Amino acid sequence: MENSISTQKSLMSKLKRDLTIIRKDWQLYSLLVLPLIYYVIFKYGPMIGNVIAFRKFVPGGPALGTEWVGMKYFNMFIHDATFWHVFKNTLVLSGLSLVIGFPIPIIFALLLNELKSNKFKRVVQTASYLPYFLSTVIVAGLIMQILSPSNGVINMIIKALTGKTIDFLGEAKWFSTVYVGSGVWQGMGWGAILYLAALSGINMELYEAARIDGANRWKQTIHITIPGIMPTIVTLLILNIGGLLNVGFEKILLLYSPLTYSTADVISTYLYRLGLQSNSFSYATAIGLFEAIIGLILVGTANFVSRKLTENSLW
Repeated sequence: MENSISTQKSLMSKLKRDLTIIRKDWQLYSLLVLPLIYYVIFKYGPMIGNVIAFRKFVPGGPALGTEWVGMKYFNMFIHDATFWHVFKNTLVLSGLSLVIGFPIPIIFALLLNELKSNKFKRVVQTASYLPYFLSTVIVAGLIMQILSPSNGVINMIIKALTGKTIDFLGEAKWFSTVYVGSGVWQGMGWGAILYLAALSGINMELYEAARIDGANRWKQTIHITIPGIMPTIVTLLILNIGGLLNVGFEKILLLYSPLTYSTADVISTYLYRLGLQSNSFSYATAIGLFEAIIGLILVGTANFVSRKLTENSLW
């Protein structure tokens, strides 16, 4: 009884302390209201619709379907050869994006951190940030122009050297190169921002002590810089692993064609065709729910492994 009373008092005092903090900085906390409303309406609210993965849904009928069908749609995609093909394509594109695209912002941030001229550093940062703010449509248009077999810059150079041209967007084998390369170009500068912020928080006295001990810049980077930003690296890596199946839908939709379906068709574009073109909403929802569960498992696994190996984790 005494333990229960003491626990209640502890909870009440904690609640009172939290309310005092919120009351003191209510202007700052009020800034969270709109983002919270956005997430409730557009992120958590639509989750109710996942129920149609287990129900028969007819366009124009009840919003949550007409009758329960159990695991019917899950069994359908498990035995669907097309689904496993797009699943493989998704893993290949997202895996390449992670393996190639994740380390490059780290390397870029380390290189920027070594620049002595602040003016030149700002120019490089600004130039590298700009592609991130271009819309996907503009990026896709630029890619089409640059890689055009008739008048694209890349093909003009290739033709001058070899006498031939390459249809990068018409040959399936080149699609992953185009997708990953353009993604690295667009996200490299923006991705480096968090690492630059983490680098600015490293104690400069550590570098001074290392220099006194005779450590060169390479050894300082290995033993001071990288360990200093490791928590940031681990956090972003876990989040990236969690989104492994979320390949950029818009860019692929704008760049791919039936000629490149064999390597470019991914889960998101397959769901688009199933849901909006074939009206198979329940089937598409079942695949989307499966994708979300896999993402959750990947985040949990990556977090567990990271906590065991590096003692850094999200929770």
